[in-house]
Amino acid sequence: MRLLGISGTITGSKTLTIVKKTLEEIQCNHPDIKVELLDMKKFDVQFCDGRVPAAYTGDTKKVIDLIAAADFYIIGTPIFQGSITGVLKNLFDLVEPSVFRNKVMGFVATGGTYQHYLVIENQLKPIAGYLRAYTAPSYVYAHKNHFFENNLVDVDVLKRISKLANEVVFMQKSLKTTSETIAEGRN
Repeated sequence: MRLLGISGTITGSKTLTIVKKTLEEIQCNHPDIKVELLDMKKFDVQFCDGRVPAAYTGDTKKVIDLIAAADFYIIGTPIFQGSITGVLKNLFDLVEPSVFRNKVMGFVATGGTYQHYLVIENQLKPIAGYLRAYTAPSYVYAHKNHFFENNLVDVDVLKRISKLANEVVFMQKSLKTTSETIAEGRN
């Protein structure tokens, strides 16, 4: 199974920190899972302009292919002005919705107010629903005060990361087993 962690921003470092921490937790407890990180700061991605995904080239194609190859996701975004980043929204727009169908998504977010966690419930989960993806019941929101010198230090947030990591793996493995059982029943 391939897990892709997406840091959906080109600014700051807190979102990348929390995505990495979640991936590390999964890799530590489930070494059988292939974990990859997509740090959007390292890619020059074009804006979605309505072309089919196969028509893009360069970094944009690389990113689309990475997302398509994954079996499940940890998706992170900072919250700016009460919303996800344009970078993350652009990624969702670039990839065919069918790529995400029946795959598990776990969400992490960072922000400067304690109320911005609602963006996960009011924006990210509905996007996942539109894409027909499964979402982990838990998610992680970290306020800027949960960090010290860009290190995540809040014990409760670290516990939530562990819970989310376990949930996404459990869900993905359960879905894979169920799909295999259904496929065997057809034969």
